[in-house]
Amino acid sequence: MNTVAPPRTPTRLITPEILAGLGNLELVARAVVDGMLNGLHRSDVFGFSQEFAEYRDYVPGDDPRFVDWNAYARTGRPYVKRFEGETNTRLMLMLDVSASMGFGARDVSKLDYSRWLAAALAWLAHRQHDAVGLFAFHDTVAAFQPPSARGVARERLFHTLDGLRAASGTDWPAALRHLGARVPRRGVLAVFSDFYCAPDVLGQALRGLCVRGHDVFLVHVLDPAEREPDLGRGAALRDAETAEVMEVDGQELRSGYPERLADHERGLRRAAASAGADYVRVDTDQPLDRALFEYLRFRARQS
Repeated sequence: MNTVAPPRTPTRLITPEILAGLGNLELVARAVVDGMLNGLHRSDVFGFSQEFAEYRDYVPGDDPRFVDWNAYARTGRPYVKRFEGETNTRLMLMLDVSASMGFGARDVSKLDYSRWLAAALAWLAHRQHDAVGLFAFHDTVAAFQPPSARGVARERLFHTLDGLRAASGTDWPAALRHLGARVPRRGVLAVFSDFYCAPDVLGQALRGLCVRGHDVFLVHVLDPAEREPDLGRGAALRDAETAEVMEVDGQELRSGYPERLADHERGLRRAAASAGADYVRVDTDQPLDRALFEYLRFRARQS
């Protein structure tokens, strides 16, 4: 997928360390989304702005009386004001909460970062009156909430997100089968994980969702220490999900590790593309606006 640098929005000043100090998950989501939308309003990326977060594109059959002709004059695209309670999209947030997601070399774990991103997408969907649901899993289902646009459902979703803890291993085929059975209607599926799995197994499991009409967006979350591990000549590595310990030569491991990690990422990209899904990788020391910006690009391509 071609990438474009996101605009310099206020969220670039809100680092993960600052977000960790906010405490309240809804406050985090509001800070990230509102800052990004303000930035998009100034940069006019895709004609999207905070003003149009409450609008949708005009489609044949809509009553022309509800077209905002002032917006049309400024953008060249017809927009229709959304009515209270109108639901345009069903967004399902899928979080990997296996033990490896609990890793964080500093104060922010991969699960923390994924939790914030998921909350930000939920808040963005709330602004657009879209229905949002949650599916968290490890080797079994950890939490499920069906999509809803109601305010009380959003509050329950934030509460559930805040209480998720990393544990156990991962079973991707079973998780995606469970999700497909519980959410039969087509919608958008945003998946947050470190994707320590075989890319071909993941691609095959995703294909079943994509062929049923789901738009799938994969967010690959890594800690910087996983990209550049600091290992001595003699090191002991412990698998977070199996507890298996392996003695390694850190210097020898580092010499080939970047290439193997790059190969794995390329495999994930190919698996996503072959299944019909989108893929973006983010590191937990990066501000959250890049992943949100990529999500908006993804949604613009689907519309």
